[in-house]
Amino acid sequence: MALTDAALKALKPREKTYTVADDRGLYVEVFPTGGMVWRYRYRLNGKQEKLTLGKYPALTLKNARLKRDEAAQLVVLGTSPADQKQRAKAAADSQATVAEFGERFFREIVAKDRKDLTIPRRYFDKAIVPAIGAKPVSEVTTEDVRAIVWKKKDEGFDAAAGQIRGVLKRLFDFAMTAGLVANNPVLALPMRHVHKAKPRERALSPDEIRAFLQAAFESNIRRQFKIGLHLILLTMVRKSELLLARWRDVHLEQAEWHIPVENSKTGKPHIVYLSRQAIVLFEELKKLASGSELVMPGRSSLSKPFAHNAINSALKTALQGQAVPAFTVHDLRRTASTLLHENGWPSDVVEKAMNHTIGGVRGVYNRAEYEPQRREMLQFWADFIEQLLTNTTAEVAGKVLLGRFRRVA
Repeated sequence: MALTDAALKALKPREKTYTVADDRGLYVEVFPTGGMVWRYRYRLNGKQEKLTLGKYPALTLKNARLKRDEAAQLVVLGTSPADQKQRAKAAADSQATVAEFGERFFREIVAKDRKDLTIPRRYFDKAIVPAIGAKPVSEVTTEDVRAIVWKKKDEGFDAAAGQIRGVLKRLFDFAMTAGLVANNPVLALPMRHVHKAKPRERALSPDEIRAFLQAAFESNIRRQFKIGLHLILLTMVRKSELLLARWRDVHLEQAEWHIPVENSKTGKPHIVYLSRQAIVLFEELKKLASGSELVMPGRSSLSKPFAHNAINSALKTALQGQAVPAFTVHDLRRTASTLLHENGWPSDVVEKAMNHTIGGVRGVYNRAEYEPQRREMLQFWADFIEQLLTNTTAEVAGKVLLGRFRRVA
């Protein structure tokens, strides 16, 4: 029996996808999500094929039948409507610009691989689109790619050049899959000739920690960044976890900071147990936040966090002219891990505090949270840092850096 508008409106989603026939090969497919799609099934040269016509209700019953009739006429003439649609789509895609195809690339590929698109998106928008964004994907040459990558290298940013090269390679790999190009123009630029990443091994010594914190707090960087760098060292969190933190997740009375799934690199919620010193730092950030929901609202808006690289730039500024060899914000995590292990803390406790996933068989069977041990260890670590600073011969440093960490009864 042919469908009616009333019958279509009455269709309800089920646990599994199901179909309801109309007439002459036309049917509607109903998904568990409630979405509905029109399809046309036909036979050509003894082979059954199907053609997707469009979504209901955007495509009405009347118009779905008209599109079916148009497709049926092609079948009578011996032409496959499905093949014709694919060729038309490929022809349209072949004229897509890099900027247009890039949106599809981020939506269908990058977004499925990583939760945070900030870095690849920034390289795409700032380096790739201005150079070749208006050019059809099929017309991009190796020279186009080389110009983009070498521009960044000539500026002295080899690591960033490598990142841009990586985004371009993946984009054109996808373009090959989509049938837009026959070859990847990026392959003529081997990564080893662009940037050879070195494994990070930098961990600060106790003397370097003292010098770093003293330089940071005596520098002219924003007070929020001074406290943020100190907090990252004390709590061993990732930079992004602090920049995206909201006050609703910080429970100072319980001495806990809850990092939600959406901010956690492991894809699992994580609790940071706060030392006495970390609580004092959070209390100051609360005052600086001026009522914002964010722990560290950006400079231009109370509702938006700082840019991903803002705290990196602050660290670089603070270290200018200092004797401390260069290091990254992430190296503060490695520093904490290294010194805690050297002070005899169990590896599982350290790894859990850092929100690392324990690998191998031990990781499968070890579900312990180690709350008491982590609380004790993080307080030990904060006391260790405080002792480094208060023992310095520069008495003013202790006042500038630490403030009054000890609570008065």
